[in-house]
Amino acid sequence: MGRLILTCGEPAGIGPELAARALGCGVDFVWLGDPRHLPPGTPVTEIITPGDPAPPGHLPVLRHDFAAPATPGRPDPVNAKDVIEVIARAVRLVMDGRAAAITTLPISKQALKQGAGFAFPGHTEYLAHLAGGADVAMMLASTTVTPPCRVVPATIHIPLEQVPTAFTADALERAIRITHAALIRDFGITTPRIAIAGLNPHAGEGGTMGGQETDWIAPLIARLRAEGLNLAGPLPADTMFHAPARARYDAAVCAYHDQALIPIKTLDFAGGVNVTLGLPFIRTSPDHGTAFDIAGTGRADPASTIAALRMAADMAANRA
Repeated sequence: MGRLILTCGEPAGIGPELAARALGCGVDFVWLGDPRHLPPGTPVTEIITPGDPAPPGHLPVLRHDFAAPATPGRPDPVNAKDVIEVIARAVRLVMDGRAAAITTLPISKQALKQGAGFAFPGHTEYLAHLAGGADVAMMLASTTVTPPCRVVPATIHIPLEQVPTAFTADALERAIRITHAALIRDFGITTPRIAIAGLNPHAGEGGTMGGQETDWIAPLIARLRAEGLNLAGPLPADTMFHAPARARYDAAVCAYHDQALIPIKTLDFAGGVNVTLGLPFIRTSPDHGTAFDIAGTGRADPASTIAALRMAADMAANRA
């Protein structure tokens, strides 16, 4: 299995210090970015291709020169284009078979939009674009709780008021099918068990609190069960995430962003990993943002970055 690529993310955030602190985590990775942005004293060896060797204890760096240095906590718009190009360069390398997987450090969508007119809601959508319009879904997966918590929202970065119209039978079926395939291919689960959350409180309670569950969610689940998928639901979201409930499924597909992300961030904030399902390559990311408020202070917790690297390595091994 080849090396992983860790992209630099927003250089004014905590990404550079997380890369340095992930050294020695047991995963063979190369950092793609501008060495000037790393914390002073970071042991660095610049390499030409992802497979080139580096001395033990050194961070192998695929150099990508940025327009400007980085000031922790203060994103510079002139660096936005380079942040975007680093992601695209990593995708080219992994698509060409020169790397095993990508782990991305956090970007600032606001900084990218201001500095480069970034037209995508986030990393996930941009990666799908780079992969030729792949049909993708976002999974958040725990690494430190048992049973594990894996959640996939069927709708992602949209206002809550838009959820009832965006959460359609097509959107839910797409999320279920992508999740089912990924659990087999990337997580090594031969017969995935997937729980489906209802949209409304108490999963609609027989239509008294909303009709989506009886009108189309339950019939969709029945149709997919007839195809052989192991599905449970629609279930009340407020009783799906305690340990005995999680033991009954391998992943939960939820209706909207917070319904999925609040449980996992409560259960495993430091160990949560963002996984993009459905791509022709493996991509993971720490489950947090740029943290401009603590950038450069040395207080950034590398646990989620290390978990993302380890999960990417495990997924690559499963695909192999």
